[in-house]
Amino acid sequence: MSRAPIQDVPIAEDPIRLGQFLKLAGLAEHGAHARELLEAEEVQVNGRLETRRGAQLRSGDVVAVGGERARPVHTPA
Repeated sequence: MSRAPIQDVPIAEDPIRLGQFLKLAGLAEHGAHARELLEAEEVQVNGRLETRRGAQLRSGDVVAVGGERARPVHTPA
């Protein structure tokens, strides 16, 4: 079984909170959905379960929800 490709998501600020990134990357529809995913233990960061909405992500961290994966990439203005 192959893994899903990782979607690079540009971010202006490094670090970014996990809840914000889930919405920005399209892994969550809105803030409440992000919270539901985290409470249901459906989010992994760098292969580890993460349940904190405020967890800090840095460029290159890989976030996985279900079969989708994304990583923040800092692009300064």
